[in-house]
Amino acid sequence: MSARFAFAAAFCAALAACAGKPRVDNTPPPRPVMKADLQDAAKYNVQLGMAYMQRGELAVAKDKLERAVKESPRDPEVHSALALLEERLGNAAEADREFREAIRLAPQSPDIANNYAVYLCRTHRVNEGVKQLLATARNPLYTTPEVAYTNAAVCLRSEHRDAEAKQALVSAVTLRPGFAEAVYQLADLEVQHGELADARARINHYIETYTATPDLLLLGVRISKELHDPLSQQRYEQRLRVDFPNSPQTQALASSNQHAG
Repeated sequence: MSARFAFAAAFCAALAACAGKPRVDNTPPPRPVMKADLQDAAKYNVQLGMAYMQRGELAVAKDKLERAVKESPRDPEVHSALALLEERLGNAAEADREFREAIRLAPQSPDIANNYAVYLCRTHRVNEGVKQLLATARNPLYTTPEVAYTNAAVCLRSEHRDAEAKQALVSAVTLRPGFAEAVYQLADLEVQHGELADARARINHYIETYTATPDLLLLGVRISKELHDPLSQQRYEQRLRVDFPNSPQTQALASSNQHAG
């Protein structure tokens, strides 16, 4: 018998006629579920749902996110997360509906607008996506406009609208010169158009000023090969191996050199 039950039995014996009287339950009633509790539970289920989605456990992710919707149906982040899941499941109409609901609930959220715009680009609705991304980039509430400009450029490049893409990338690196993805996209676009010297100069300036990334170093290797500059190629390769020994880019380099040999 637990200490609690022992206490209750002794208390009744002392009253003598305890069994013959109505039982009094002094247990406090359960605390009503508050709105804040449901919102916290929804946020937790969103975190779980996104984690399961990243692991590829989509059925479990769906269960967690559907619970979150029931717990906090007016939370735009919940609908935005569910939209990403529906996209993963191949349910385009449902994904679009959830994104639109998220935007309806938070029309001033540039993050949700950015996520929806990226979705539009992934589903080949480029004009809509770019329009949304550029509007997000110009939104003073959005703290990382360089991300929106870069996403717009990637979207435009998918449609071979390179002049517009370059303009967006220039805007991104002007706002934040140390944003590696924008620098990479711009250098890659220059390589595509045969502007190899400009691309290499851009990469060199970046890795001398900021922290190098494996993508930029591997692109430097590629440029050096095309320029027939083995010394430069060797420098990029060595830095890639030393700084990022376990990266996919280093593995790709090893595989490429093996095939070339």
